[in-house]
Amino acid sequence: MIFRAKHYQTEQMVDVCCNDGKIVSVEKAGNFVPDHQAAYIAPAFFDLQINGAMGIAFSDINLDESGIKKVLSVCRLHGISAICPTIITNAHDVLLHGFSTLRKACESDPLITRSMPCFHLEGPYISNEDGPRGAHLKQHVRNPNYDEFKEYQEASGNRIKLLTLAPEIPGAIDFIRKVCLEGVVVAIGHTAASPMIIKEAIAAGASLSTHLGNGSHAMWPRHENYFWEQLGCDSLSASIITDGHHLPEALIKTIVRVKPFEKQIITCDASGLAGLPPGKYSMWNQEIEILSSGKVVVPGTPFLAGSGSFTDDCVAHLISLGVVSRSQAIEMATNAPRRLLQLPEIKIEAGSKANLILFDSNKDVPFRINYVIIDGKVLNKS
Repeated sequence: MIFRAKHYQTEQMVDVCCNDGKIVSVEKAGNFVPDHQAAYIAPAFFDLQINGAMGIAFSDINLDESGIKKVLSVCRLHGISAICPTIITNAHDVLLHGFSTLRKACESDPLITRSMPCFHLEGPYISNEDGPRGAHLKQHVRNPNYDEFKEYQEASGNRIKLLTLAPEIPGAIDFIRKVCLEGVVVAIGHTAASPMIIKEAIAAGASLSTHLGNGSHAMWPRHENYFWEQLGCDSLSASIITDGHHLPEALIKTIVRVKPFEKQIITCDASGLAGLPPGKYSMWNQEIEILSSGKVVVPGTPFLAGSGSFTDDCVAHLISLGVVSRSQAIEMATNAPRRLLQLPEIKIEAGSKANLILFDSNKDVPFRINYVIIDGKVLNKS
């Protein structure tokens, strides 16, 4: 199978030959007719924070393998070859069931294993304050418990690689040190911490800000606060939700201009309602609404409840702002999160996995996928 397009980084027209799930050669475009062609070619996306889709949430006591496969199938149609399935604050048995079900799905199917190389636990060790807590259910918020976390890790088959918590809650700093020594990437999120506590968390090993700028109070001190402290730390990576709803344009531009480029990551934070039409739904034992704009909210409050968008929408919106290049936006949604989690990068070179996207991108269309290639096979044509 030969794909012809401009390399997303070099802008050179190339022929990418794939066989048996891998790239076997990348050469200057020839004069023959390729199997598929588009304006650009790039690695498929990896998103480190997807909660579900199409009415299926990973944080659900009824989660089963068929639901997991459905979420992964929908994600692939949006150019996402792999995810960190994210389980959020909930009752102990729900978290155990979620991680156990994800593990069993990986054990049953090699494609699922490749599609979910590691898992993300967001909460339950977060702030219980309105604002920082976001849409997480207050009754399930609790202090870090190492023995409890080890239960989740065992249920997952040691696949929990990313953990988001609030460092100000009792016992959090020691907990960060302990799990970081075990190879878990700790992220700061859903926090009301003082700048001093943020610094302590970073010193203890925290290396990421989860959806920086969200999961916060509506009002905060103008100079000394948890947002500026995280933004100003060059060693701390930051994921941002660039769907056009979670962060205003000016704030996105500020974050990407301040943070070192190699520390910037795009996530869509897709909720279990992503992909569904506008309306009111029940999820996480509460009512959630998808507005006509696509924004997902807790009805009657200013609080967002995850995203209704996928990674391709986030990449398209960021490119449209003109603050980063096309190749930079794609890197933020592909190999940047892989590097953070110490996963193999996908490069357009011989020997790399043939997980690719072919897309158009111009002044009228910032980003639109034409073909998704997973393990060398074309999944869809738009």
